[in-house]
Amino acid sequence: MTVKQLSMPELADACGELGITHVGLWREPVQEYGVEATAKLVRDAGLTVTTLCRGGFFTALGPDERAAALADNRRAIDEAAALGTDTLVLVSGGLPPGSRDLGAARERVADALAALAPYAEDHGVRLAIEPLHPMYASDRCVVSTLAQALDLAEGFPAHQVGVAVDTYHVWWDDQAPAQIARAGAAGRIHTFQLADWTTPLPEGVLNGRGQLGDGSVDLREWKGYVEAAGYRGPIEVELFNESLWARPGREVLAETAERFVAHVIR
Repeated sequence: MTVKQLSMPELADACGELGITHVGLWREPVQEYGVEATAKLVRDAGLTVTTLCRGGFFTALGPDERAAALADNRRAIDEAAALGTDTLVLVSGGLPPGSRDLGAARERVADALAALAPYAEDHGVRLAIEPLHPMYASDRCVVSTLAQALDLAEGFPAHQVGVAVDTYHVWWDDQAPAQIARAGAAGRIHTFQLADWTTPLPEGVLNGRGQLGDGSVDLREWKGYVEAAGYRGPIEVELFNESLWARPGREVLAETAERFVAHVIR
């Protein structure tokens, strides 16, 4: 999504030129290009798919809507397996229209996980619950903290359900470092994602993720937290940003790689 202006073949070529060997993919462009075609493309390019994003949206009240969500998530698990990734990122879904009951919405998330976790395991895929910043609780994600995500995940074996740690969503939470340690001790950090927080946020806020080093997040510090918790997996950069999408994709990808080295590694 950081360079969604690139087609799948353009993305594969750009990664090869820059020496990038891992890529996190989103379902929409994968479906547009074709799941099997994408799987072949990334294999031929020597790319490893780190995660597929996203499944989830489990909070509807109606039985038909909930059944449709489960069916779509089973398709997402199938797609992840076809792409060769072991991790499907989940965004839980927001409050249904007219509802103010966060607790009941979270219970429906737990019910959906119970229905999906065995299916995911059978396909070699882990489910990673991603908490989103509280500003998204009403319309997008009723799971707002790592503590809430882990409370849900701990109802299942760690190889079935864990969490996604995204700096954009958790950097504000003074309990997050302790929750990262909790997740790491249980083997539940299934992916680690980076984005910076810049202000003022754009209208609508969804596409306000800052380029690494442009905002308020000490990215190197957060890398230290997950490493201290035992995480040794890939680190993704996921930027939703209209100004970045308006630029040439290869230029943005090169800049992002440079920023990663400067603000995360060094």
